[in-house]
This record gives sequence, C-alpha cells and structure tokens, in this order.
Amino acid sequence: MEPIARLSLETIEAAAGRIRGTAVRTPLLRLHLDDAPCSLWLKLENLQPIGSFKIRGAAAAMTRVDPTELRRGVYTGSAGNMAQGVAWSARRLGIPCRVVVPDAAPRAKLDAIERLGATWVAKPFAEWWSVLTNHGHPDEDGFFVHPVSDPEVIAGNGTVGLEILEDLPDVDAIVVPYGGGGLSCGIACAVKARRPDVRVYAAEVETAAPFAASLEAGGPVEVERVATFVDGIGSTGLLPEMWPLASSVLDGSLVTSLDEICDAIRLLVARARVVAEGAGGAAVAGALTGAAGGGNVVAVVSGGNIDPHVLAAILEGSTP
Repeated sequence: MEPIARLSLETIEAAAGRIRGTAVRTPLLRLHLDDAPCSLWLKLENLQPIGSFKIRGAAAAMTRVDPTELRRGVYTGSAGNMAQGVAWSARRLGIPCRVVVPDAAPRAKLDAIERLGATWVAKPFAEWWSVLTNHGHPDEDGFFVHPVSDPEVIAGNGTVGLEILEDLPDVDAIVVPYGGGGLSCGIACAVKARRPDVRVYAAEVETAAPFAASLEAGGPVEVERVATFVDGIGSTGLLPEMWPLASSVLDGSLVTSLDEICDAIRLLVARARVVAEGAGGAAVAGALTGAAGGGNVVAVVSGGNIDPHVLAAILEGSTP
C-alpha cells in the first residue's frame, strides 16, 4: 500500500461531523497527584459505548462507503477493540460482521464481539498480522475495514485530538498508546494542524516496542515480541505504510515495563475510579515517567476492555 499522507484538518473535522451521535464526546479528567512530574489529564476513551476509541475510526470509515459496497457485510482484523467498533457500526447499519482475531485475544473481548452480533475466527498471531499487512484475508468475504492504515479510520481517531484542544487549549504534550499507529498519528495530525508546538508521544510496552526501535534505527525494523496482557499494543514490526507518517508527526516513543503499566492501572482505579486496559495504562505509565515533560500532559486512556481476572490480579499487586 502507498504510504499514508498527513491528514488535513478539514478531513478530520469532516469525520467529526459524520460520527457525531455515534461516538461519545468523552471527558477530560484531571488526575491530582502530589508527586507527578506534570499536571496529568486523562482522556477517557474507555467510556465509549464499546469501551474503546475504536468506535470513532470504524464509524468514520463505514459512513464514507457507498451502501451498495456494504451489502455483503464487513470484516476486520482485530485483537478485539476495532472488532467491536466495526461490529457496533455494522449492527446500526443492519449488515453482518466477521472478525479475524489473534489466537491470544482475551475472552472478554471475544464475548463483546458476540454480544454485538458479530462472528469471529481465530488465527495464529503471524497469520492475523498478515491480515493487517495484506489488507485482507483470502478466506473472508465482504468489505474490509482496516483497523489502522485507512485514512478515514485515522481521521476518525483524530477527532480525539480536536476534543483535547477544545477542552484543554494550553495542553503541552499528549501521550497515546501505539499499536499500529492509527490513533497516535490521527491525534498528532489534528493537534499539530492547530498547535504545532504540542508534543505527541507514542506509548509502548517494552515486551514489544517496534516504533521505538525503528526510531532508533532510522527506519522500520522488526523486534522480538513477548505476548502479555497488554494486547492492544505491541507487535513484531510496523505497518510499512504508517512509518513515514508516524516518524514525521510523533515526537518519540515512551517505553514502559509491565510493572509500570500495572502500577498505572492500579493508580487509575484507586485515585480516579477508572478502569483501563493495558494499552490505556501504558499511556498513563509513559506520562508518569516524566519523559513527556512538565506542564499539562494528557494521557489517552484508549480503552477499558480488560479481562476481569487480569484486572483482579493487578489490583491484588501482581503483574500477570
């Protein structure tokens, strides 16, 4: 696929208009911490109807498609959250939805896919990842909604950035989980179109941080991936079409450990009564390192779809 170009502010504003009434305008909450290196704010995308920001990109992409192209249904490749976003939108449109998931997808997310009326098929991680790199799967039928590198999906994600600027005009930095780059790049495109001085950082987990490794190498590289409960981010490499955009609009990658992410998840529950999944916890953990700088720093809590058993273990002090 051709490299994804930087999205215009007009494209993102148009997406905001299309998803109004489908995606929730989530709150921005100040997390008061005496010992934090910054004034930390939380963009609570875990409060979306599906528990994740993915509803924005799915709705933005599917509302741009001619209805005749959707008659045979839609499918996507997802660890769970984009699956729910596409399934939610498909149910609203009255069309079938099928999802290709990695075989380690958490049961909580699979149950959510089924509740929304969609079906799923599990594939080994490498085969699932090929759905993203090849933009589809030969065994599937229907309109394919790419979970990351679809400009309309990225534009929908970028609406998060518009809302942050409206609610906190003097924001200094934003920390965003980096899975495939669709959320972080969408937010960066929106924010930097209006405020080029605002820093936007990716948040990654040390068990699989391909963007940080690629930045250090000066180009896309593959890394070793260790599967963990942080399933919404972390892969063996970058989508090639995303590298030019990500490397140009993001100001770096903040890599944290599983222990730091667990600490952040416990902190969110104890101090804000907020439940975050691993990816959302990674953004908070990254901000708390101080590497995003001082001032007003927003951590995007990208989702809250965490397995209850995993959450219980974390709250008891363990690192699953």
